[in-house]
Amino acid sequence: MVDSETIETKISDKKEEFDEKVEEAKDIFEEKKEERKERYEERKEQSKNIADNMINDLGKTIDEIKDSLRNMQKSADQKYQDYKKTTVQTLDIDLVETDDAYHIRASVPGVAKKDVLIEAGDNDITIETTFTPYIEEFDEEDEAEVIVSAVKSGRCVKTVRFENSIDIENIKAKYSKGIVKITLPKLIIPKHKVNVE
Repeated sequence: MVDSETIETKISDKKEEFDEKVEEAKDIFEEKKEERKERYEERKEQSKNIADNMINDLGKTIDEIKDSLRNMQKSADQKYQDYKKTTVQTLDIDLVETDDAYHIRASVPGVAKKDVLIEAGDNDITIETTFTPYIEEFDEEDEAEVIVSAVKSGRCVKTVRFENSIDIENIKAKYSKGIVKITLPKLIIPKHKVNVE
């Protein structure tokens, strides 16, 4: 029979062995925990760096897109201005007919009287002028840019053809406050009776 002292010694040894294993397991657990924590912190830092880089890249991309859109708008505006300068636009007019004449009112705001050209033929009239773009009133050092350009600029012409011939010798034109009023008397050709033989 085993005595109680031996049993207690064995129990004590087993307890010490168990306590050692528990301590060893705790140490391993703490090491793993520390390793995981370090890996987590590394990943967290990497994710933060990636997110920061993405935000910076996105910010740069948005700024680049904005700059690109501004440049495209400037280019489109410049092309439109160039087009308006080279393209002949039509003048705005009112045309009224009475029994003995045609009456035209042409709008030429901001144009001097000497810059309005009028040519008449037997049954047509052409009115021509050139409007200076508003942007040209600014100096280059002002760095002005066109935001909206709805007012006519460049060469503008309007040709009107009439049903009746006009009396080109008696055409009258008056200029006042950016409006040209033109009176074009109709050429009344008297009818002749023809005798039949």
